[in-house]
This record gives sequence, C-alpha cells and structure tokens, in this order.
Amino acid sequence: MRIAIIGGGAAGMSAASRIKRLRPDWDVKVFERAAYVSHAPCGVPFYVSGFVRDLAELCAYDTDFFREKRGIDVHARARVVKVGKGFLEVVENGQENTYEWDKLLFATGARANSLNVSYEELEGVLCVHYIENGEKVKEIAARSEKIVVVGSGYIGLEMSEALTRLGKRVILIEKEENPIPDFDPEIGAILKKVLENKVDVRFNEEVVSIEGKDRVEKVVTNKGEYECEMVIVAVGEIPNVELAVDLGVKLGKSGAIETNSKLETSMKSVYAAGDCAETVNIITGEKDWIPLAAPANKMGYVAGVNIAGYKMEFPGALRSQLTSFYDLEVGKAGLSEKEAIKKGFDPVSATIKTKSTARYMPNGEITVKLVADSDGSVLGLQAIGVGVAKRIYAASSLLYKKSNVKDFFFVDIPYYPPESRVWDPLIVAARNLFRKLGIP
Repeated sequence: MRIAIIGGGAAGMSAASRIKRLRPDWDVKVFERAAYVSHAPCGVPFYVSGFVRDLAELCAYDTDFFREKRGIDVHARARVVKVGKGFLEVVENGQENTYEWDKLLFATGARANSLNVSYEELEGVLCVHYIENGEKVKEIAARSEKIVVVGSGYIGLEMSEALTRLGKRVILIEKEENPIPDFDPEIGAILKKVLENKVDVRFNEEVVSIEGKDRVEKVVTNKGEYECEMVIVAVGEIPNVELAVDLGVKLGKSGAIETNSKLETSMKSVYAAGDCAETVNIITGEKDWIPLAAPANKMGYVAGVNIAGYKMEFPGALRSQLTSFYDLEVGKAGLSEKEAIKKGFDPVSATIKTKSTARYMPNGEITVKLVADSDGSVLGLQAIGVGVAKRIYAASSLLYKKSNVKDFFFVDIPYYPPESRVWDPLIVAARNLFRKLGIP
C-alpha cells in the first residue's frame, strides 16, 4: 500500500509514525517543503530570545530518525505542486518527480495571515509562523533597535517579550482595545497593565501602511507613525488548503478542510489532519477550526490509525491555550463570555482574584473567570497570574467531560501549601457561581 502525506509537521509525522507502527510493510512517504520535520514554530520566540540555542532543538526528531528508526521515506525540501487522483507532482533537488499513492493525507498546516497593506518587497518585515524564519528573525533583530510587533495574540506577546529581553525598543500595535482579544476584558485589562511596563503599547490602532525603500523604515497607523528597522507581523493564521481544493476536496464553513470524526475528507481514501483541517468544538458541538499543536498531534494519530485500516474517532478539541509574558501566565480553555454570547448561549460568569497558594506562602496572585450556561454547564475558564497552568489543565479535563458548576466545585483538587490552597481558585470561582444559578 502506497501512502502519501503532504506536510511533515506535527500531524503529518504523527500519522506517518502510527501507520508504520501498524503496517510496517507499507510504503509511507512524507513530503515537507521545509528542511525540518516534526517542527515546532511555537518555539521560535524562545530561540530569538536565546533561551533555545539551536533552531534544530525545536524539532522533536530529525529526518534521519524517521528514516532510519521508523522506516518513513521523508522527502525534505520537497514542494508538492500538483495533486491528482492517485499521483503527486513534487519539485525536489531542482527537478520535478511524480509519485503514486493509494491513500493520501493532507497535513499542510496553516500559514501566517497578512495585513491588508503592501509590504512583501520590504526587507525586515517578517512573521515567525515558520520555523525556517527563525534564523532570519534573530539575525535582523540583532541589528535592529526599534521593532514594531503587529498583533497581541500569543505570538505577538511572546515575540514582544523575546525582543525586550534582547534590549530592543518594542512598539506593540493592536487594533482591539485589549491584548489577546479572544479573552474577556477582565483578563485582558490585567495583561495590558503589565505590558505597559515593558513595551510601548498602542491599542485601538490599525496599521495603514508599512513603508520604506528597500528596507522597512516606518509603520503608519490610523493614529500615528512609528520609525523602526524591523516589523513582526503576528495577526493570526489561515489554513493551507489550496492543494486540497485543486483536487476537489470539500472545505468547511471555516475555510479549513471538512473532515468527519475519522479525519476522512469528502473524497474516498483522502484524509486531512492538523491545522489545515476542521474538527469539532467540544463545547459548542459545532464544526470548528482549532489550529493548535496538541489537537494536531492527536488528529495525526487518529488519521494514521484509520489510514492503516483500523478504527478510531477524534472527539474534537477545546481550544485550550497557555502563554506568558515575563512572570505572568495567561490561559484559557473553552469559551470566553463574549464567545459564548456569539454562539447563542445565555452565559453567567464569576471572576475572582486570590492567591494561588496558601495565604502564608510567598507567592503571587491569580485572577480566574469561570463562564457557565444558565443551565449550569460550564463553558470555559480563563486565568491570569501565577499558577495558571495547573488550573487550565484541571479545567480542560473537566470541560472535556462536559462538567457542570457542581462538578467544578466538588472536584478533588489536592491541597499543598506551596502550590495550591484548601479552597483552590477553581473551586472558589465555581462556588461564586452558585448564587447566580440559584444553587444554595
């Protein structure tokens, strides 16, 4: 059996590894346009800051490992230019080759979204969505003093921290009122105050143009102009679906490839997984595009099982996320209150501020916002401060099982003074919702 996988990122290599484990005699080929496979672009900010010394460390394994240890025929620096029924045309080593397939997986991932202004020809305007850009970002940052970051999502925050740690003057531009716009204002406002101590932040501003001759010289917004030697564009991403569309594969409402729970597409023997594919949002029960590393790996695993002829279903994802800015952790699982309203829920919420450890321990504070539907089912949790990660992990587990407010209250979270309180912040937030829900 001939298996072709387009994309050697998390989903692609997870699928390839599963297929070879279950069907060691099958011919599994992976085509990756970059020099790296099993790569983690999310680690680029940590490479730029110097926390990670070698770009190759951002890859779980190298191509030789997959070829020699797992028997996967990896084609790096191989760009698929055409997908036909039963064949691929691939440009590699300066020539075009054709490969046949019996089953095909699209694991083409996503690419950085762009601003609606012209800047492609200017040196110094970059995104960090691709691991191969890491070296260039670090090199240009080293010889730049003023750097503009456009977008205050996770990548924008992490790049702002990385660059300020290098001693650069960073101007952060965000068109919304608060950073991490998917979060509710109670969380964003706290992060905003901390950002203002480290970065020249400009909220409610939209980029009008990025200007220069050959190299970027300034960014112009609807409110001002900012001279700079470098611009990081971090305004989200879009799925890579062009090859799938050319083959005739159906897209979902989100613009990503439509799949069922087995990661099968609208075409027989064609699958899709990872950041190019739709899945189900566990909270809403609706199709959703959730381009995050953890779901991508699992989607690849499930696709691999099904491609190999076995049966497994992917239940969906919660959009669980974590990031930080210096010592401040920020996290979210499920829906924010404003997202819940948009989805037609009738949400109630409780926001609490407390210490994340026992009162007598020297540790910081945490703010937690718990959002529930009017029937008591929990829709999501957001947190910011110290000790956020463990609360997001707990909330993700509970949300996956569609828990209600009482479940959040009665969950048996252990007490350990340096790490958690007798009344954990997660439990206190649930207790505060009792009154709003008419629970004694």
